[in-house]
Amino acid sequence: MPRARFNLVLIATLVGAILVTLVLHERKADWNNLAQAPQPTVLTDPCLNSPSLAAAIEPLAKGEIAALQRTKKPVLLPEIRMEVAKQSMSLASLQGRVVLLNLWATWCVPCREEMPSLDRLQARLGGDRFEVVALNMDTRNLEKVPQWLDANGITSLVRYMDPGGKAFQNLRGIGKVSGLPTTFLLDSKGCLIAEMAGPADWSSEEAIAVIERAIRG
Repeated sequence: MPRARFNLVLIATLVGAILVTLVLHERKADWNNLAQAPQPTVLTDPCLNSPSLAAAIEPLAKGEIAALQRTKKPVLLPEIRMEVAKQSMSLASLQGRVVLLNLWATWCVPCREEMPSLDRLQARLGGDRFEVVALNMDTRNLEKVPQWLDANGITSLVRYMDPGGKAFQNLRGIGKVSGLPTTFLLDSKGCLIAEMAGPADWSSEEAIAVIERAIRG
């Protein structure tokens, strides 16, 4: 082979080797960048562990709260908005606390009868880990609600109002409420773990045991 042709072949070979090396280096850099890139967050069901808590409180629902039913498939409730001192807030803002959500109205006799026990429950266990949300459903003569609460010595409950009755409508839309009072027990993630139609003595030792177990998680 002539020397000039040999030199051309050698140069072409070297250039090819250099190009292959550069390509491999770039691909390695791409692989390293891919490995170091933030991985997408995998969303999980917030209620994934709630069934075990629901099962744990089921045997405690007896006596004064025997009608409390475990929710077989805990879920987040639809959005519920409330008014406190005419300021709007969402029930979801209370996540981090166990919540006993009670729907009531001043025209509902059984609601009025159980309200003092809800007040005593809030006074005993209410705090940064638990709250009774007694959500009033009155849509007329709203000034009568605080008057009735004051007249009956209800002092520990925050005065949650739903003057439009939207919470009742939203919950009825998913088959969760048909009348008053209705009560829902939500774990600290906002997942529904138990529910009851009708009144109960929420300051009873049986109710206290259920709430304390829910707080422990």
